Amino acid sequence: MTCTRSIRIFLSLLLMTVFSTIVSAQTNLEGVIKGRNGAQIVLQTADSPKVIVLLTDSTDVAQFQGALKARSKRMSMAALIPGLPIKVEGTYDADNQLVATKIRFKGNDFEQAQAIQAGLAETKREAQKNKEELEKQNAELAAQNAALKEQSEKVAANKAAIDAAVARFGQLDDYYILDEVTVYFGNGKVKVDPKYTPQLVALSEKAKTINGYMVQVKGYASASGSASLNQKLSEKRANNVTSILLQQGHVPLTNMLAPGAMGESRQVGKDKSADSEAENRRVVVRILQNKGIAGM
Repeated sequence: MTCTRSIRIFLSLLLMTVFSTIVSAQTNLEGVIKGRNGAQIVLQTADSPKVIVLLTDSTDVAQFQGALKARSKRMSMAALIPGLPIKVEGTYDADNQLVATKIRFKGNDFEQAQAIQAGLAETKREAQKNKEELEKQNAELAAQNAALKEQSEKVAANKAAIDAAVARFGQLDDYYILDEVTVYFGNGKVKVDPKYTPQLVALSEKAKTINGYMVQVKGYASASGSASLNQKLSEKRANNVTSILLQQGHVPLTNMLAPGAMGESRQVGKDKSADSEAENRRVVVRILQNKGIAGM
């Protein structure tokens, strides 16, 4: 009896030791996502500018809800976009990567990160437009002042900077835009016309040949109707296009950025004619590559 009791005590102590070791191996970090490379996240924390967080199929991703943040709403890993502050729980592997078991973030932080990305995209487009205008002005200045060496050198420097920007083709924050497809919709319609499916599948196949690629989907609506209705239309259009990319293009979820619903913002037409309104009822799908990955 005494021997049996001693064995039980020993086993109990052993189990407690193992449990304590497992619990102590868990790591909790807070930081801001600085980049995504498929299943890898580059996280900047207060203690380190670069912590590699690894996503797996079992990673629990959710958004805090309620005033006390006591509840959470399960979210797709596609919601983990650059600029989003997150809390990560997990364990380090042999390569010193934090394998995430649980990731949480606030809803307002997610909305702000989306807005920042949209704003950066608009800023980059405006910058490119300004550079092209500057190139035109400098070309005229060079023709008028060909005899002035200082002016000629300034024109050459400006032209070189513009050529370099054009060669990089469509910078968007930390990403290069390598290709895109635009899908158009009828008034009030959200179903994708079958004629676009081959284009979306072809774009998916091209994306898979690019190292560290991400696929971005942005839905838009015309200015006709209420703003709330147009917001819903743009969201449904983006989601339907995303479904084709996932199901028929077989793009992994870890390589998809969260679909964006832009509503009636960024109207491409200059008026409210039928043709201009038709141009605005669209979803834009882009292949992005992280600049850091492209430079390797």
